[in-house]
Amino acid sequence: MPLTKQSFILMAGVAMLSLPAVAQEVPQTMGSVATHDALVTGGLEVRGEKANLVSNASITAYDRTAPISLQRGGEVLVCSTSQFHLLHSGTGESLLFGLDRGSIEIHSPSQSQDVILTPDLRFTLVTQGQLDLRIRVTGNGDTCVENAGSKAPELQISDVFSSESYRLTAGQHVLFEHGSLREVVDRESSACGCPEAVLPVTEVAAASSGGSTPAAVAAQNPFPTAVSQGLAPPPPPANSAPVGVEHVQVSDSLSYNAGQTTAVAAPAAPPVKTVPVSTVPPPSPPGAGEIFHAVGRFFHKLFHPGS
Repeated sequence: MPLTKQSFILMAGVAMLSLPAVAQEVPQTMGSVATHDALVTGGLEVRGEKANLVSNASITAYDRTAPISLQRGGEVLVCSTSQFHLLHSGTGESLLFGLDRGSIEIHSPSQSQDVILTPDLRFTLVTQGQLDLRIRVTGNGDTCVENAGSKAPELQISDVFSSESYRLTAGQHVLFEHGSLREVVDRESSACGCPEAVLPVTEVAAASSGGSTPAAVAAQNPFPTAVSQGLAPPPPPANSAPVGVEHVQVSDSLSYNAGQTTAVAAPAAPPVKTVPVSTVPPPSPPGAGEIFHAVGRFFHKLFHPGS
């Protein structure tokens, strides 16, 4: 049987279908962040209120800290209003952490190809360990770095614009003024990470009073605050005296002093004079008969002027 053009195309198609399928590699998710904590862009998958970070993700925290849960374990805290980038680095679970501005905290087991970038500096790992790294970059370039923990990895810091480098050991806390490796404060005391949360005014007041909650304070002080401070209007005076009889109005004001409530009589008000009311009824209007008599007299005088 001669091999025609049509049969050749059919055989080629069958051969291609018989080849084993090549699986397409899907990028591994780096981590996830809640969408109500930060503005998230880049390669991501949004499911409900959670954004899964797939590749080249940009995270800008709102007015609060935005925690990123890492797929490899641990987390990154993007502090309030800070701008941060997360990318794959090398192979495996290594990541590139990039801070544009603000502060971050990295709490995660390190990977061999991890890289941390700031606008002026580049961090790479010399040894492995548990990352407890806090970094802050200010507007003028000052870069605060705290490599906390005795088991923290040793970091090699290099200047992205020169060949200078600096070795940061475990537990070291430094400040690179203006992002320069030549201007180093090696005993920095200011915090490099996220600021501590500020308690609301009510909780601060409760803490200063021995940790009492508002409910406990209300139980210990059942007396109404408005009345004890003289803010509530006094009740209207009772008026039970009969009409025409002089009466004296007496008001009592309550004073509150450290759980003791006493009634203090106010000075007596001057007597109130009442106007007597007459009980004689007013004269009633003239009746119908008187009206007819008046009309009759008017016509009589009109026709008999001399009478």
